[in-house]
Amino acid sequence: MPTKELVYNERQARDLEAEISQIAQALSSDQTLKSIIDGLPELAIEGIRRSLTTDKRELTKKLEAFRQAQAGNTEAMKEQAGTDLGDILIVARLAQNWKQKDLARKLGLQEQAIQRWESERYRNINLANFMKVARALSVEFSAKFHSSEVSKWLAPVDINPVEIQKVLKHARSHGWLDEGDSDDNDGTKRLIRYVSEHVLRYGTPSLLRTGLNVKDHAEDWALLSWKAQITRRAERIIESERPSYRPLELSWLKELVHLSEKGDGPLLAQALLKAHGVLLLIERNIPGMEVDGAAFIVDDIPVIGLTLRRDALDNFWFTLMHEVAHVILHYRTGLAAGFFDDVESVELDDLEKEANKFAADLLVPEEVWSRSPARIAKVSKPIENLAKQLGIAPAIIYGRIRLERKNFAIFSDKIGQGSVRKLFLPEVANG
Repeated sequence: MPTKELVYNERQARDLEAEISQIAQALSSDQTLKSIIDGLPELAIEGIRRSLTTDKRELTKKLEAFRQAQAGNTEAMKEQAGTDLGDILIVARLAQNWKQKDLARKLGLQEQAIQRWESERYRNINLANFMKVARALSVEFSAKFHSSEVSKWLAPVDINPVEIQKVLKHARSHGWLDEGDSDDNDGTKRLIRYVSEHVLRYGTPSLLRTGLNVKDHAEDWALLSWKAQITRRAERIIESERPSYRPLELSWLKELVHLSEKGDGPLLAQALLKAHGVLLLIERNIPGMEVDGAAFIVDDIPVIGLTLRRDALDNFWFTLMHEVAHVILHYRTGLAAGFFDDVESVELDDLEKEANKFAADLLVPEEVWSRSPARIAKVSKPIENLAKQLGIAPAIIYGRIRLERKNFAIFSDKIGQGSVRKLFLPEVANG
């Protein structure tokens, strides 16, 4: 399952060394760390500190693997490459102790061709050229037949026809398919291809990490189809706009929270996240899907998908901040497999609890909440005052009160019901 690219040239190694140095400085200097996370609540700061520690460890392992490969030991890089065919060719070049120009010379090509192929991880190379590179590097490939766990996702005969029709109906009504796919058979084939391509590149449904300990999503074709659609949209944006995510840039978190005050805050949040290398995509849930939001990685870029299953401001902002928490805290740990969340579930593991605390504290810091009269208020004034003090939408606090008191009959007219989907309807319609 692709996560971060391999380090395969000296320029990348130098960039990585610089990033590791910046993280190390932030962790060793309270002043530097404060400049990165100044003004964030204490719980959020501790979570970010743990995340940066993990980042430093994982990046150091990646750099060390490249340095070992330069010295003739490619075992660590082979492990990082896994079964990715493009990465295997890159590791094979390093095993030969060749630079990109050496491989280019061997093939009678310009160095820029190898640079381009490796930057794309050989994704867009034709089979003849791929095999030419493999032979030049003395790489021999062998076939491996898929287990039934994977192959069942590659053909419609193995999928419940009722489930296919449900997803097909949803796909048509939400613009997933081309106009030429109006025929049931054509539409089904297109969906199967979408899903099978997704499985081959990103893994089987058993790898979809929901964080819900009591449910088995291993057979959830609808969930995988939804994820494949989000991924496909993200890939198009990444290819055309080349966003860049930088884990050390966190100043935008405070601005993101304050956008909730604005009427078009959700749209502004989408633009702000994109400016900082995080894609927020809205894709309505397929009937029966108990998912509010998801966070995962596509070609190094964090992607957040929201279903707007519950069309209310309080749910939008908490779900968004929950998924943002996964991006910030778990970028190099769980985000590769992904998180698929029902934010009202009571069955949560440690990573989900951590994301919940991070999101809640960013929106309403615990040290403020514990002392505020809004916490026990039965009327609106203390709640509105706290929202103004924090610079957030009152709906967020009303929603928190309803959840904490487990009383969803109160303040039902204060949570911005029906105010989010209409902001995104053009995006939802156009895909």
